[in-house]
Amino acid sequence: MSLSPTSSGLLVIGLLFVLLATGMPIAFALGLTAICGLLIANGIGVFEVLAETMFAGIANLAYVSIPMFVLMGAAVAATPAGRDLYEALDRWLNRVPGGLVLSNIGACAIFAGMTGSSPATCAAIGKMGIPEMLRRGYPASVATGSICAGGTLGILIPPSVTMIVYGIATETSIGRLFLAGVMPGLMLTAMFMAWALYDCRRKNFDFDVRSKRFSLGQKLAALPKVTPFLIIILGTLYVLYGGVATPSEAAGAGAFLTLGVVIVMYRLFRPKPIFDIFSSTLRESVMIMMIMASAELFAFALSSLFITQTVAGAIASLEVNRWVLMALINLFLLVAGMFLPPVAIIVMSAPLLYPIIVSSGFDPYWFAVILTVNMEIGLITPPVGLNLFVVKAIAPQVPAQQVLTGSLPYVLLMLLGIVILSIFPGVATWLPNYVMGPT
Repeated sequence: MSLSPTSSGLLVIGLLFVLLATGMPIAFALGLTAICGLLIANGIGVFEVLAETMFAGIANLAYVSIPMFVLMGAAVAATPAGRDLYEALDRWLNRVPGGLVLSNIGACAIFAGMTGSSPATCAAIGKMGIPEMLRRGYPASVATGSICAGGTLGILIPPSVTMIVYGIATETSIGRLFLAGVMPGLMLTAMFMAWALYDCRRKNFDFDVRSKRFSLGQKLAALPKVTPFLIIILGTLYVLYGGVATPSEAAGAGAFLTLGVVIVMYRLFRPKPIFDIFSSTLRESVMIMMIMASAELFAFALSSLFITQTVAGAIASLEVNRWVLMALINLFLLVAGMFLPPVAIIVMSAPLLYPIIVSSGFDPYWFAVILTVNMEIGLITPPVGLNLFVVKAIAPQVPAQQVLTGSLPYVLLMLLGIVILSIFPGVATWLPNYVMGPT
């Protein structure tokens, strides 16, 4: 008995959620669901195209940049670089009211740019920041919430693996996407800082009593350990935007320089630390590639069952204002982000949403930022808010309820950020247009 596209879609999505609920890895759940869907659509002969379809999903030279940026982040995350960055900011901002919480969020923003990983940012900065904030009497919800939210910046501030995947899936410029994320990333960082300070004052925290003093010499002594990493990031972005290198070449150069700096600076001359860095890189890169290959197979299954075409036709036939359409897309992305990782969502949804976005008159680079902010919200939203679990693991003494209540205001701030970007799209589009010219 043949099923309608609607029935097939409900069956496939239902099976995916059942598999995810069992704790099955995302890549395997997507792949198994896709195989079941293809069996419904094409029968047993579908096994002849499974391997070819999955390989085609990742057979793109631009994907070489992903393991390179992952290696760059793994090299930084495996060293005390996060601690050094946190200490440097704390020393320079210590006399500013609320300087410690500002240091936490600022360190998250910079470390996110170095690693491109939200969980790694939460773990690296949170291990130092949360205990120190609690020791100085900061409210537990402020200490944990600021780290959870600051960690989400890892997928927005360049270099971002999420942006690379979006660029390849939609055939848009990765360099322009990176630039589009800079101003919104800084805007969200400023909003997070402002809320953290207000939240402290709202809870009657006395900033002046708990501040520390550092001499100018102590402040300057903290800079040499963080300056090389900032130079590498700026250099990598320069060669990318300056037309000197492709994204893959820029990522390779950045990874090589970062690895060299951490080996020399932190004296990682023994084989084991270097082996651990490459092992971590291999595990994360394979995980990402497996998710992308399985998501490609899943998208092929949806297309074979005519689910994609039916949904696209239904959306296109909606006689509604384009902003109502955008609101519906945002709602879909918010819900999807609560259950699936950003890479899987982008690979599955970007090819479907991209033509709808463009035909509705929206800028695809602006939409990439909107999509990424939605993915950020999913990182601190139950039931699968990864950053919440990371912070709870590194601060077990803080009740889960306080971690959640401290993070929820930042969800509202990110929703406000989406509204601001919708009213003022130039926040995302001005910098890429200024540096690279208008599209």
